[in-house]
Amino acid sequence: MRKQQGCGLLRVLLLLLGVSVVCTAALGTGSHRLDHRNHKHRHLGHSLHKHRQRTGKEGQVLHRSKRGWVWNQFFVIEEYTGPDPVLVGRLHSDVDSGDGNIKYILSGEGAGTIFVIDDRTGNIHATKTLDREEQAQYTLTAQAVARDTNKPLEPPSEFIVKVQDINDNPPEFLHGPYHARVPEMSNVGTSVIQVTATDADDPTYGNSARLVYSILQGQPYFSVEPQTGIIRTALPNMDREARQEYDVVIQAKDMGGHMGGLSGTTEVRITLTDVNDNPPKFPQSVYTMSVSEDKVPGEEVGRLKAKDLDLGENGLVAYRLIDGDGMNVFELTTDSETREAVIKLKKHVDYETKRGYSLKVEGSNPHIDSRFLTWGPYKDEATIKISVEDADEPPVFIAPSYTYEVEENAPAGAVVGRVHAKDTDAANNPVSYMIPRYTDLEKFFSISEDGLITTTKPLDRETQAWHNISVSAIEIGAYPSVWSSMRVNIKVKDVNDNPPELASNNEVLMCETVSPGKVIETVSALDKDEMDHRQHFSFSLAPEVAHNQNFSLTDSRDSTASIYVLRKGFSRLTQDVYFLPIEINDNGFPPMSSTNTLTIRVCSCDSKDTILSCNVEPYVLPAGLSTGALIAILACIVILLAIVVLFVALRRQKKEPLIVFEEEDIRENIITYDDEGGGEEDTEAFDIATLQNPDGANGFLPRKDIKPELQFPLRPGMGRSEANSVDVDDFIKTRIADADSDPTAPPYDSIQIYGYEGRGSLAGSLSSLESVTTESDLDYDYLQSWGPRFKKLADLYGTKDCSINDRIS
Repeated sequence: MRKQQGCGLLRVLLLLLGVSVVCTAALGTGSHRLDHRNHKHRHLGHSLHKHRQRTGKEGQVLHRSKRGWVWNQFFVIEEYTGPDPVLVGRLHSDVDSGDGNIKYILSGEGAGTIFVIDDRTGNIHATKTLDREEQAQYTLTAQAVARDTNKPLEPPSEFIVKVQDINDNPPEFLHGPYHARVPEMSNVGTSVIQVTATDADDPTYGNSARLVYSILQGQPYFSVEPQTGIIRTALPNMDREARQEYDVVIQAKDMGGHMGGLSGTTEVRITLTDVNDNPPKFPQSVYTMSVSEDKVPGEEVGRLKAKDLDLGENGLVAYRLIDGDGMNVFELTTDSETREAVIKLKKHVDYETKRGYSLKVEGSNPHIDSRFLTWGPYKDEATIKISVEDADEPPVFIAPSYTYEVEENAPAGAVVGRVHAKDTDAANNPVSYMIPRYTDLEKFFSISEDGLITTTKPLDRETQAWHNISVSAIEIGAYPSVWSSMRVNIKVKDVNDNPPELASNNEVLMCETVSPGKVIETVSALDKDEMDHRQHFSFSLAPEVAHNQNFSLTDSRDSTASIYVLRKGFSRLTQDVYFLPIEINDNGFPPMSSTNTLTIRVCSCDSKDTILSCNVEPYVLPAGLSTGALIAILACIVILLAIVVLFVALRRQKKEPLIVFEEEDIRENIITYDDEGGGEEDTEAFDIATLQNPDGANGFLPRKDIKPELQFPLRPGMGRSEANSVDVDDFIKTRIADADSDPTAPPYDSIQIYGYEGRGSLAGSLSSLESVTTESDLDYDYLQSWGPRFKKLADLYGTKDCSINDRIS
């Protein structure tokens, strides 16, 4: 192991823009050596050092601090676009004798793609353009091996290739455009906002990322600090009401702002916010308004508004009345939407009394900024002149209300009272009166031209004690007509014109066993008339029953009376109800009396005088038979009568059966064929059961008929058809006519119509209706003339000697 490890096992020559990388003198004499070309590179590096010393400002010498060089950090400039690959450096081993037996190997980041090595000479080249902003450095590993065996001759040595930055990225404002706000009237130097730009170049190398800010647009209102990017106000007393928004353009330039640097810009919109620096001001010093005397309190008279150039709460204006002779007649409110002062009528005004009023209104800011108090005062005043306009007012009643009394039953034309109204206008027109019909539907009252109210018919207090009518006063000669109304309350005074009555019409229930002298009822009275405090009712028995032997009456002198029993032994069987006429006097003026009948019913009671029954029905029933038993007997009788009636009705509705016996139902079974096959061997005939009773299959028998006893002989020709007839249609019509005229036939017909060959057919009819016997007496020789189709049939039936069975067999 060699004693000097600082330079590693391999010496690398870095050739990049004239920069020589060598081991320091402290390395001494190692076993590794540098190529003789290092002396040339060292000279280039010295020249570059002198050039950097001369790049300082004028009159100033830059002294570069001494630093140690590290051999394993190499540089290659970014964005190199030369025609040949860039030589990064050269690897050389002490064991390399130059005969080509040693091979140099390069591995690590970008080895073989970005960086390539000549395995014989050890020269390293960069084959691609590098971008520091994508990757700033690459770590590589170098090694020398035997070419024939690939056996390592020395341990691998690691080194770094750094990409040297150039100024290829302009500054950028990543958060722009900006929006900022600053209060108006701010002091010079007030901070508004800080803008920040970024540069992707290396901030540790040169001035590529050293930024300087400047303002391109927005002077002289704003300025920017070159190093920090803070925007500040540059003019005093900037007024929002004069200008509210400013568009400022800020530039950031790298290379310290020197010529040749790259730059970027951003926009900053600065808005001045409002402060309360303007007092309210009324556009007019004097406002003129008018109000008609017929307006009612609460109606609007006029509006006014003070202008304030400020916004929001800074521009709010509060209004109030501060002086004037109309402060008690008018009031002031503020419209929440329009922020106007609204003058409203507080009391009625009268043109004839006062024709004008004056008010003084103050408008002030409720929110004041203490910084601008010296700019005040923040309020203003205005005068309002309000004139009262004359209006044709309706007549005015002298009294605020009218209440009169009139006796009931007074004759028509009785005076109730007088109302009076007058015209308060300067014209003082006459007034007429009327009673609106809707207030006096029954037309009890009338009014004269001078306001006198009289009755039109007698009044009844018991029907209606109060009459509340309305009287209208109309100004004569006014156009349009004006009028006013007044309520007139009329009380009907009571007259004793109604007799008293018993307070209750209920029956008095009394036990049969009541004892003589017992009070069975206490009666009282009522009167529709009003009762004076000294007035009372008196009671007595009517003269016709004053000396009866059953009951007596005692007046209690307190408008009540007691009914007593005079005897005992009352019985419901003898008399169950007693009528006791009572005379009642109201002692009024004039006195009124009436006779009322008290009904007393005798009831059955138990030993404790508890009423059990007041009905007389149980006593008229037979002895030993209760009501329930009587009801049961009646119910049984009704049920038996119903059964008898039902039985008789069923017997009357009984009739003969609908269908006659099968053996008495004589019909013909007609079988008609429309083809040549089958003949009499065809047994598909119509079911006679359907003809006998077509509805019987469904279990429904709609009617029952009685077969007539009168029998008529068959009409000639019914039993046989003509032998030479060839038209089945005529045959069927004949049979239908016979059946219709037969009185012994059932009341329904069964007709089956089968296809036939029609009129003019050579074959004629194929029906065998007349073949009712086994031995036929018909002549079948005519079959020979029907053609070859019926030859077989002519052979079978043509011989009269043979029977049909023999022919078939």
